[in-house]
This record gives sequence, C-alpha cells and structure tokens, in this order.
Amino acid sequence: MWRRAFWALVVVVSMAMPVAVQAQESYIDAYTVKVKADKTADFNAQMKKWVAANRENSGDRWVALETVYGENDVYAFISTRQSYAEIDKAGESMMAAVAKAYGMEGMGKLLQDYSSCLVWSRSELRRRRWDLSRKAPADAAASAKLVGLSRVLRTVAVHVRSGHQMEFEAYLKDAKVAGEKLANTQPVLVSQAVEGNNGIVYYITTFRSSLGGFDNNPTMKDVLGEEGFKKFLQVNAEAVEEADFTLYRFNAELSNPPDDIAAAAPDFWHPKAASK
Repeated sequence: MWRRAFWALVVVVSMAMPVAVQAQESYIDAYTVKVKADKTADFNAQMKKWVAANRENSGDRWVALETVYGENDVYAFISTRQSYAEIDKAGESMMAAVAKAYGMEGMGKLLQDYSSCLVWSRSELRRRRWDLSRKAPADAAASAKLVGLSRVLRTVAVHVRSGHQMEFEAYLKDAKVAGEKLANTQPVLVSQAVEGNNGIVYYITTFRSSLGGFDNNPTMKDVLGEEGFKKFLQVNAEAVEEADFTLYRFNAELSNPPDDIAAAAPDFWHPKAASK
C-alpha cells in the first residue's frame, strides 16, 4: 500500500509537547530508515523533493534527524500526533501535497527512486509519558523553543524485561523527583512504544544546542545520591534487558518543521539560499 510503504518519510518532534496538554493523549510518530552507503546522495536528493512539495503545498510537518553516533547512515523522521485519527489526516495532507507538486505518476516515480536507496525501514508509534518526564516544557512556546534551538539529541531505547515494567517506571519517577530538585539538570522526555514495537520499550530523550552540551552534566549518582544510585544499579540489572544509545543531529534540509519550531531559529530551519 502506497501510504504504508512511504510513511517513513512523513512521520517525524515536535519532540516535546507542553505540560498544559499532558492530560491529552500525545504520540510520537517515528519512522527510521537505513540508507545504502552508496545511495546517500540520491536519498537526500529524493527527500528534498518531498520536503519542497510539502512546504509549498501545506502538507505534513516533521523534523528530520541523522545519526552521529550509532548505526551509520540512519535517518529518523518524527512528528507529534494527538490521536490515531490525526495520523490518517497527516498522511492524506502529505499525499495531496506531493500529488499537487508532481502528479500521481511523478509521485510514484519518486517513491520508487526513494525505496531503492534503503536497506531497511521501521515505523513506530510512541506515547508520551509526561508522568515519567523531567522538567518538561511549561507551555507551547517553551516546547517549540526547546526543539527549535536544539541541534543534537540523545535517545536511549530501554528494553524492559516482561514483568518488570512497574519496577522500571518506579525508578523513573524517583529520578524525576530527584532531578527536578537540582538546578543544573536539563529536560528529560520519556515516551513508550505502543505500536510497531517488540516487547516493552521506553525512549529517554535529551536535547542540546551542540555536542558540547553533553559535557560536564550531573551524573546519575549526582542526581540520585548514594542510596538512589544503588537502587538504580539494581533495577538496571533486574529489569532492563538492553539499552541502545543513539546520538542524532537535526537535519534542517530534510525537515518541514511546524512554524513555531522554525520561528525559534529561522536561519537554521529555513536558511536563505546563498546569493550567486
């Protein structure tokens, strides 16, 4: 099916939502692709066509990421949805935008060329866990600013053993309380996979304006204290099956961010073409 086959491209953060809407369901629609090493230039060229079509024809919105540390040649496209129904609407607006720009035949050709660049692709829907997140943005403006000013992010995918979910969540709640008491800690956003996942998976995400932002941060022991850190080590040994760490860089050229995110740093998200 066309929409399902291409969904990886249009699924992309407002990687944070304001505390004011935490009572609502909020999902991260994440699509991740592995690009063939010799097809990176072709992939970027095809993606830029999709970006242009959506920008010019009021299509879908997303933020694109590319791996800095992790599996090479991997790109992620992330958007926030408020419901499952909104996913359908976003897909329809994307297809309408691309069809308007290139026609149905041209859209099919673009999809074929894009697909030929990939090794694999994966779609996943994650639910925001505000109750487990630390120092989440206070409102929509702060949320947009956090994403808009960020240039890199680290995501830890934690695979929890069956039967240990409540134990792991209790640890995250303890870390949230302890971390929010310290002035030098930064936001940590947590989400949980609900579709397209294998087992129980939590995503713990932090944002920075540069790689240097990851230097000289409080350690887990600093945040939790001696006894809390011992509990963390115990929970990690008993409840966690594995944890995958990936460091991403935001890719503005492959993004079509919401207006409020772009407004936080317009020169980065929508750079002006260099004059000849």
